[in-house]
Amino acid sequence: MSPATKPLREADLAGSPDQGEPVFLAVGKLRRPHGVQGEIMMDLLTDFPERLQPRARLYVGRDKKPLELLERREHQGGLLVRFADLADREQVGELRNQVVFINAEDSPQLPQGQFYHHQMVGLRVISQAEGVLGELVEILETGANDVLIVRAETGKDILLPATDEVIEAIDLQAGELHVKLLPGLLPD
Repeated sequence: MSPATKPLREADLAGSPDQGEPVFLAVGKLRRPHGVQGEIMMDLLTDFPERLQPRARLYVGRDKKPLELLERREHQGGLLVRFADLADREQVGELRNQVVFINAEDSPQLPQGQFYHHQMVGLRVISQAEGVLGELVEILETGANDVLIVRAETGKDILLPATDEVIEAIDLQAGELHVKLLPGLLPD
């Protein structure tokens, strides 16, 4: 269930509709121009940076300005990127601190049994013993394992570890996440 590309939580940045899957997924954030040839530093927000290849169509900023990636190279834990039609430091500098997106339809297929976080958020969480627990509203990435935040009808959140012992089945078609509750997972 590892995340591959992360939708941002701010709806105006992520381009996500209120219902359903996001239209755009964040893959990076532009930082500062580098040199005078139109390169800009980009921090990565994706587990698939190899998908960001020359000729890829990317969308930048709140307005989702479409840009074609011309070149990319690794640099200090991120990428130095250059876009078509942005040839100098001043032009590319206007993109500073903006988020870079891909169209969700362009995201790579994951192996069987793995899901993007944006596919799971919104699923109804069901326990065989307790019935419907609520809706999956967020997935926190932690060092050990991800944590599922389930919002109960009461408005309280239930935190569940995203482990094989807890997650029994994910059914995207039915909109359901089936879990097995271990002792102590439900609040009193």
